[in-house]
Amino acid sequence: MKLTYKTYHLPFTHPFTISKGTKTHQPSLVVELEYFGFKGYGEAPAISYYNIPVEKMVADLEQKKMFVEKFAFSDPERYWHYLHHLFPQNPFLVCALDMAGWDLYGKMKRKSLQQLWGLDPANAPMTDFTIGIDTIEKMVAKMKERTWPIYKIKVGTADDIDMVTELRKHTDAIFRVDANAGWSLEQALEKIPILASLGVEFVEQPLAKDNWEGMKILYEKSVLPLFADEACVAEDDVLKCPGHFHGINIKLTKCSGITPAKRMISKARELGLQVMVGCMNESTLGSAAIAQLSPLLDYVDMDGPLLLAEDIASGISFDAGKIIGSNKPGLGVEMLNF
Repeated sequence: MKLTYKTYHLPFTHPFTISKGTKTHQPSLVVELEYFGFKGYGEAPAISYYNIPVEKMVADLEQKKMFVEKFAFSDPERYWHYLHHLFPQNPFLVCALDMAGWDLYGKMKRKSLQQLWGLDPANAPMTDFTIGIDTIEKMVAKMKERTWPIYKIKVGTADDIDMVTELRKHTDAIFRVDANAGWSLEQALEKIPILASLGVEFVEQPLAKDNWEGMKILYEKSVLPLFADEACVAEDDVLKCPGHFHGINIKLTKCSGITPAKRMISKARELGLQVMVGCMNESTLGSAAIAQLSPLLDYVDMDGPLLLAEDIASGISFDAGKIIGSNKPGLGVEMLNF
């Protein structure tokens, strides 16, 4: 196995703001695994509030590069277990390598991951398009730039209701809101009934990730479904969610890749939870991994390529929310700049 990597600093079309802050670029690590002439690719975006910058991923990778390369690759699930123990404190890096392992495996088998897993792309839900926090006028303008059937609206400010009220005046599309842990219990109890009257479908991570007591109360009183995001990072977190959330939003980067995400989906189904997979502003490369999983999901948020002004891969397009992928082997993408 030969490992190569490259870092990127991809600009957003508009500054992207959530309750935790604003960014103008998305730093990402992309890895390439080459094995007997086949090449697999994986991506991990860096997120500042998880304290795993690209520099940390690169440093860990350089320190143990020889061990990454020495593995006798046969299937990606075995490789994930090896990587999980090799980098126990860096799930972002493990995600990039796991994704590359699955891409490599699909290419070796000459099948897409959906074909390997027996999934029908026709069963995939439509993706939403995210409107980041901004002035109300700019949020309306951003929504009008892209006519879409489902919008995910970032909230967590004193103007949440005014923002959603104004946006609703300009579209009949489905709304979802994501507070990114930006509300108190009292604020959530006040805002959710109003948001329901404005046609919001569900609320993502209303309270702080560790406010389980508050979530239990909110779960019992909320008129809208509640989805865990920051509160459901790793596999063990899924078990905590029943009775507090109606569903979970899995992020491949945070949970450490496709391999654990598949297990999280299965466990959530066993527990009666709805399932969403969300993006962390990945390019088309990372989004392709979400697309391969999409027929297993109730909801999907994979608009990263639509929010970025530059891309590093091709192979996915969108038709008003519908995901149009390819049947090419592995993730189904072609690298544009590696």
